[in-house]
Amino acid sequence: MIRKLKYESIDFDKYTQCLENSEQKNWHAKKEILDELSGNWEILVYKDYEAVLPVPLVKKMGIRLVIMPLFCQQLGVFSSSDNPEINDQFLKALKKNYKILYYSFNQYNLFSSDTEKRKNYIIPISDYEILRRKKYFKGRKSTVKCAQHLTYHEIELNAAHISFIENNFKGLSKISDIKKFKDYLNFLDTNNSLKLCAAYLDQQLINIAVLVSEKDEFSLLALINDEAYKKEDGASFLIDKILSHYIHEKSFNFMGSNIRGIEIFFKSFGAELYDYSFIQSKILKKFL
Repeated sequence: MIRKLKYESIDFDKYTQCLENSEQKNWHAKKEILDELSGNWEILVYKDYEAVLPVPLVKKMGIRLVIMPLFCQQLGVFSSSDNPEINDQFLKALKKNYKILYYSFNQYNLFSSDTEKRKNYIIPISDYEILRRKKYFKGRKSTVKCAQHLTYHEIELNAAHISFIENNFKGLSKISDIKKFKDYLNFLDTNNSLKLCAAYLDQQLINIAVLVSEKDEFSLLALINDEAYKKEDGASFLIDKILSHYIHEKSFNFMGSNIRGIEIFFKSFGAELYDYSFIQSKILKKFL
């Protein structure tokens, strides 16, 4: 029932229709996003596109491997109604047809057996005043209050702001990964899907939040801080300002994390846990 289709054999009209009508709508599964972030991907498809699973690929040492692209957190099964039995079939087909280094399903995919989980945190569309008053941690309220000497601006993607991002982004070490990030920013900007929010101390830029902007959700692609101004609490100030402006109309997806300190930071704004399943080969990872 589940077929493997190479990129050139995919009916993208049917694929897109399946995504748009799916219970598990996901930015990263869109054709144009996978084309940009992966560039090499196929799909597993159930019947006549009743359900699909995109499969991003890389080649290492002559071996084709499934691995999630940079900046892509979740993929998985997309269907009109999530069905654990069908999800199990996709999982079996994925393992049978590919060598998997790392693959993550989406938060809506359920399976009949236990799977390993990673954490994600999201603030649903909310009333900001109620969110701040009832769900912010006490310490986060205090930190935000103490940071009100900063100013908030929404900024454009330009050479000066790209330079700030390059100089202060701590998450990427490879030059090729930094280039990929800049290319993705330009792609998002060209497609009107990028929002940059900034915190300033007087005239000095000290923090930038890089957001993927969808119709009803912001996703935090990166929160970039100038460590020289860490004591100003610009990161807390910035997230709070974004929530005060937009949480009544867009949910806020923090995009992780399993790192304890970052996890607490996200939770302190009232974010809720939405975990998702993943599979990973420790043997292949060590070998490569």
